[in-house]
Amino acid sequence: MPNLGGKVCLVTGASRGIGRGIALQLITNGATCYITGRDIAKLEAVKAEAKHRGAEGKCIPVQCDHSKDEEIKKLFEQISNEQNETLDLLVNNAYSAITFVFENAKINFWDQPMDSWDQVNDVGLRNHYLCTVYASRMMVKQRQGLIINMSSAGAIGPLFTPLYGIGKAAIDRMVTDCATELKKYNVAFLSLWPGPVKTELLLGDTGKMSDSHEMITDWGETPEFCGKAVSHLLCDENIMKRSGQVWMTTDVADEHGYTDIDGNSPASMRSFKLMFALTLLKPLAPFIPRWIKVPFWLCKIILPLGAPLEEKKKSKYE
Repeated sequence: MPNLGGKVCLVTGASRGIGRGIALQLITNGATCYITGRDIAKLEAVKAEAKHRGAEGKCIPVQCDHSKDEEIKKLFEQISNEQNETLDLLVNNAYSAITFVFENAKINFWDQPMDSWDQVNDVGLRNHYLCTVYASRMMVKQRQGLIINMSSAGAIGPLFTPLYGIGKAAIDRMVTDCATELKKYNVAFLSLWPGPVKTELLLGDTGKMSDSHEMITDWGETPEFCGKAVSHLLCDENIMKRSGQVWMTTDVADEHGYTDIDGNSPASMRSFKLMFALTLLKPLAPFIPRWIKVPFWLCKIILPLGAPLEEKKKSKYE
C-alpha cells in the first residue's frame, strides 16, 4: 500500500460502513485524516481501532451534522486553521437515508412522504456539493487536490427507489461538470463506485435486504476495499487523467494488483462472473475467470437491463 505520510484528508460520514473503511485505510497508510459523523463516540471508536492496529497516521474525529450548513462551514475552517490551509483529499461519503431507502424500496414513490426528497438528498447530494465548494476553495489556492464522490450503479439503473437513483446520477453529474472548472487548477474530481459492500447495516439486518443478502456475502467487498482504492488514487501521479469520470473499486484494484483485506478479489460489476451470478446461470459463475469483463460503456447499458425490480405494494391511489 502507498505511503500517505504528510497527506491531509477528510472523510465525511465515517462512523460506520464505507466511510469507516476508507478512513481506517487512509490512517493506516500514514495520512492525517479528519472524520465526521453525528455520534462522537462512534468516531472515537474508529480512532481507537486505528491506534490498535498501530496505524502510522493521525485520526481527528469531528462531530458534524451534515444537514447543518454552519457546522459544515466550521469543519472546513477547523481544517484550514489546523493544517495551514492544506487539504489534499475530500471523500464525500456522508449519507443519512440508507435506512429510509431500504424501508421504502417496495413503496411507490408517489406513496412516500412528501419530504422524501429532503430525507434522501439533503445529507447526500446537497451536502456533497457544499463540501465540494469548501474543499475547492482550499485546493484551488493550493493548485492541487483530489475530491471523490462515493456513488453507485444506482446512478444508471433502477435501485431501491427513484430518489436514490436521482441522487446518485446527480452526484456523478456533479463530478463531470465541476471537474471541468477545476481542471486548470490541477484539482481532480471523480466518482467511485463500489460493488456490493459488506457493511454492518446490510450484514446485521438481513431483513432489510433479504433478496440481496446472499449476493453481498458471496460476492461483496469489505468497506476497507474502498479505502484501498482511495489510498491508491490519492497517490496517482496521473490522477488528472481520471478526473471527471466514474471509476469502479474493482478496476482500481486490478490496476494496482491488491486484494481485499480478507484476501478475496471481489468480482467487478463489469465481469461476466458477477453477471452470471445474478441470473439463472449462477451455477456456472465459479468457473468463469474474473478478468473477463465488458467495457464500461457497455456495462452502463447492460446493468440497468438486469437490475432486479422490487415488487411494489399496492398503491392507495389505484
